Amino acid sequence: MDKEKKTDKHKSVGIISPELFTFDYLKLESGDKFGPISLAYETYGVLNRDRSNAILIAHALSGDAHAAGVHEGKENTGWWDEFIGPGKAFDTDKYFVICSNVLGGCKGSTGPSSINPRTSRPFGLDFPLITINDMVRAQKRLIDHLGIEKLLSVVGGSMGGLQALSWLVNYPQNVRSAVPIATTIKHSPQQIAFNEVGRQAIMADAHWKSGNYYDGASPSKGLAVARMIGHITYMSDKSMAEKFGRAKKNAGEPFKFTADFEVEGYLRYRGDNFVKRFDANSYLYITKAMDNFDASAGRRFEDSLRGNKAKVLVISFKSDWLYPAYQSKEIVKACKLAGIETTYCEVDSTYGHDAFLLEVEEETHLLKHFLKKIFYAYEVTGDYGA
Repeated sequence: MDKEKKTDKHKSVGIISPELFTFDYLKLESGDKFGPISLAYETYGVLNRDRSNAILIAHALSGDAHAAGVHEGKENTGWWDEFIGPGKAFDTDKYFVICSNVLGGCKGSTGPSSINPRTSRPFGLDFPLITINDMVRAQKRLIDHLGIEKLLSVVGGSMGGLQALSWLVNYPQNVRSAVPIATTIKHSPQQIAFNEVGRQAIMADAHWKSGNYYDGASPSKGLAVARMIGHITYMSDKSMAEKFGRAKKNAGEPFKFTADFEVEGYLRYRGDNFVKRFDANSYLYITKAMDNFDASAGRRFEDSLRGNKAKVLVISFKSDWLYPAYQSKEIVKACKLAGIETTYCEVDSTYGHDAFLLEVEEETHLLKHFLKKIFYAYEVTGDYGA
């Protein structure tokens, strides 16, 4: 089914107004208190009377709170728009869907580019070092603010999957189910290495100035290179070959140190667009938080999950070499050893890591079935069987 037909069949959530939740402080994993903190968030659908239909969507590294619909006067739809709306995977006729920009982000939530109340200047590197667990602690404050005691599900791909695992470990009593997609218990040396090269590209930019660039030119070249490196890891060899091959923009002409190949032009385009919407310091903080995350907290992961009553769906993609399927299988094994009812699906996709954003039909089928099963228990018995 092509996009046009899909759009005809399933309606958009329409125009969405971003919201902001501000609270006094958060005790960080480091032990420090930090605040005040604001979280930008959006909601789609209606919270039912007993507040049992809420689903939290956790975004990936470059994502934000705008997961679906459009903003007033804007054209760009949310980053998971094909998954959220009436009749879609996260059916807003049935579920109340929440997505918030993470702590440390740069799209409305408090982060390095926010104003430090003590200095009236952007935090820069005075922003505290944060963790994935800190991001989830902030999300928990938002969920409490919305009056939701238990989430029907926490769902996320890539870094969003790290957050879903953090919810499972840290707030098992507040989660009925979780769907970690294309993610891992903890980063491998290779995953850390790719992030470090991106960080070094930013910090090597002459305009970075130890993070104090907000009054002048931003380290756009370094951030663009970081994004180019990242984007290579999001695709697969096959998807790049199918999309670009060795096609050149000016075939037959002598090569130059310009974007001769189509793939070179594409990467430069992605890098240049990224710097228009993302803060370099946020990139540093968030990737460092990802690299330091360990859902097992130094123990065996199954020991962190014992007694957990949540249901889990784990999804991976065969061509994903950034978060390979073996890492998802490790999550599945630990969940089953902990006695958690777990379903696993490895999708045969050529898109690489980006498949979690692009395999709409396959993921929709899996998510719809899983969520229906979880919610059905409540609709029939008044309990989730937890």
